[in-house]
Amino acid sequence: MTTVASTISNRAAPINWRWPATLAGLAAAATVPSFASDYWLNSLIIPTIIMGLAGLGLNLLMGYAGLVSLGSAAFMSIGAFSAYNLLLRVPLLPLPFALVGAGLIAAAFGVLFGLPSLRIKGFYLSASTLGAQFFFEWLFTNFHWFSNDSLTLTISAPRLEIFGHDLNSPGGRYLLVLATTILLYWLAHNIVDSRIGRDWMAIRDMDTAAAVAGIPIGRRKLLAYGVSSFFCGVAGALWTFCYLGTADAHAFDLDKSFEVLFIVIIGGSASLAGNFLGAAFIVLTPIALDLAVLGLGLDSRIDHGTVTNILRVIFGAIIILLLIKEPDGLASLVGRFARLISTARPNRRTP
Repeated sequence: MTTVASTISNRAAPINWRWPATLAGLAAAATVPSFASDYWLNSLIIPTIIMGLAGLGLNLLMGYAGLVSLGSAAFMSIGAFSAYNLLLRVPLLPLPFALVGAGLIAAAFGVLFGLPSLRIKGFYLSASTLGAQFFFEWLFTNFHWFSNDSLTLTISAPRLEIFGHDLNSPGGRYLLVLATTILLYWLAHNIVDSRIGRDWMAIRDMDTAAAVAGIPIGRRKLLAYGVSSFFCGVAGALWTFCYLGTADAHAFDLDKSFEVLFIVIIGGSASLAGNFLGAAFIVLTPIALDLAVLGLGLDSRIDHGTVTNILRVIFGAIIILLLIKEPDGLASLVGRFARLISTARPNRRTP
């Protein structure tokens, strides 16, 4: 029989706020177009979400599977050019199917260029992934069919609509990017929590022990490259359709690959949410530095080229300082701060 004393000593059952908080966050995100300006949507929010999605794809490969790729932008370009040609050459193809098709095409090439991972690793694997970067930049530049024989070798965003709903406004493009990212984030979360995700982490930690445990190392590595490239391919299509408007092969150059890599490093390896923190840092910090220069009036006293180079040095120094002080990325910093707040709350007992 339960006594009064034992009843009093029992703690109140904790309330699981995860799902209510998630739903509230999604509802709040859906209302952003109602108060955010076109500048905020076009120049800040949309590119941050898309680059976070690209970082999410690379993080599945690097953070969870322990593999490496320096050609993320190449698979973004595959997604962009594939989605453009699917919508151009397949009449009445719905936009969501074009995005999925572009991701699948990028995934197929990701598996192909992931084959060297079966035999080599480390620095040599990093160098081999550069082949994809240079190959596809050359391919889309020299074969005009991919850009519909355009004299400028560029592709343009088609009219964006889903089931008759126009998405060509900044708010519409934002909702398209948000919905796509939420679906892919949910997919990534389930993959990481599945047996596939556990196999990836086992390979990352010690591939020899994983092989002894019966994990199919080769198939899991190729699957990691395929899944990562799928995410990057969809991100590349969204980058062209919802942010750039027009793009050529050079919009997805080696600098873009390193940008995605920095997003993973700054946000935090093996962290899904950290990719969006890293993307926000990469996108917003240069803008904040530009505003600081304007506020101090340095733009009128120093040559523009000199100011640009100084900003790059400052940006690089901030990245180095961040990695020294927080090597596990912004996700670890935010998580530690959240735990600090939760432990500071007094424990409440039932009366």
